[in-house]
Amino acid sequence: MHFETKSSSSNSDERGVTGERSDLRVLLVEDSPVICGLITEIINDVPGVRVAESVGSEREAIEAVGRLDVDVVILDLQLRKGTGFGVLRAMREMPKKPIVLVLTNFALRSYRETALALGARDFLDKSRDYDRLPAILAEMREQAQAEAARL
Repeated sequence: MHFETKSSSSNSDERGVTGERSDLRVLLVEDSPVICGLITEIINDVPGVRVAESVGSEREAIEAVGRLDVDVVILDLQLRKGTGFGVLRAMREMPKKPIVLVLTNFALRSYRETALALGARDFLDKSRDYDRLPAILAEMREQAQAEAARL
């Protein structure tokens, strides 16, 4: 199942006056439509951040990272077909390297260590860390704006 999600504020032109993208774009990799909807609402409620697309399998995620210009990937570990670990391994070989936040129900220490070793920036537990997601994304947006201002 493939979800394409756009925030209500998205236009056909996503770039601001200077030619820079105005929003931090997120690829959501989640196989549960219910959870996908909840996370999408959380993300799209953060000013300057929006879900560019949602996918539910390892293959779709790898393809989307290569095709889309996203800044962040929010990645579940257990997917309909494949795993988030497979996505992380594939991303190591890609020229584009979006920031990866793992958001999973399987918050085992060994999974955390493996995900971080494969390049994830953060490892969040779905059962207790949803409330951290907006602050993490807002901080990333601020860092992106500061970096753009320096250039």
